[in-house]
Amino acid sequence: MSRPGNTTRITDSSTENDASQQGVDVTEVRSAHGQPRPSGLETARMPSAAERTRTLVQGTCSAALLIPGAAAAHPGHLAPDLRVIGPDGEILLLYPSGSPAVRAAAPARGDELRAVLELTDVAPVAVPHRVRGRAWVSGRLTLSPAAAEPGRALLRLEVGDLHLDDLWGAGPVDPEDFARAEPDPLRAHEAELLQHLAAAHDDRMLALAALLGHRAGTGPAAVRRVTPLALDRFGLRVRCRDAEGRTFDARFDFPAPVRHVHGLRRALHALFEAAGEAP
Repeated sequence: MSRPGNTTRITDSSTENDASQQGVDVTEVRSAHGQPRPSGLETARMPSAAERTRTLVQGTCSAALLIPGAAAAHPGHLAPDLRVIGPDGEILLLYPSGSPAVRAAAPARGDELRAVLELTDVAPVAVPHRVRGRAWVSGRLTLSPAAAEPGRALLRLEVGDLHLDDLWGAGPVDPEDFARAEPDPLRAHEAELLQHLAAAHDDRMLALAALLGHRAGTGPAAVRRVTPLALDRFGLRVRCRDAEGRTFDARFDFPAPVRHVHGLRRALHALFEAAGEAP
């Protein structure tokens, strides 16, 4: 079990440093979209790729269904009104009955209509490189026989292939793992909590720099802003920025995984207490 405020991994977008003298790990690894990204040492305390993908599908991030030949007057017309995971891992998508997606799926038979559900996760607070992740779920699309409310229709996407590219890394996700996975329990509250931390507790967020040791820097290189970036049951990720605009990410483990908002409040209180007691 980690103590509150344990910085298990720091990803750096500035200069190289001697990590062995700082007690943290520093890297220049970045995604294709410019996001700071760890290179492996955080994996002991992180949601699995299947859990992260499931969280995106069942969370609040934006989504669009890409169907060959299905044109829409507006990109939002391909965005489902609701996303639900079925008992076998299939994804049920709710659309207006006259939408391009429903018109394309209605006459489909067998494997003739393939589609891709594209999900884009954007940080709910203002930070550089705001896109936190993307996921693509491809498979067979059909009109679901399940009843929907009047004027609506359910489409069924039978999952074939999944690919995830997020703050943790990029790669394929096993469909069976996806079907068995559970979304993060904090997903429904994450955006509101991060916005609250950024708006009402800016001073306490900056105090977390005390837990970074030498990595907090001095002079012009000192951390001047710490913004909450992502939250899950295992910990809090922040994006740090110095006076010259250089950024790096730090992740703080919670003492134990949290399962609900009340547990999260205790975990954050312990984290801020640790920052206040840091030398």
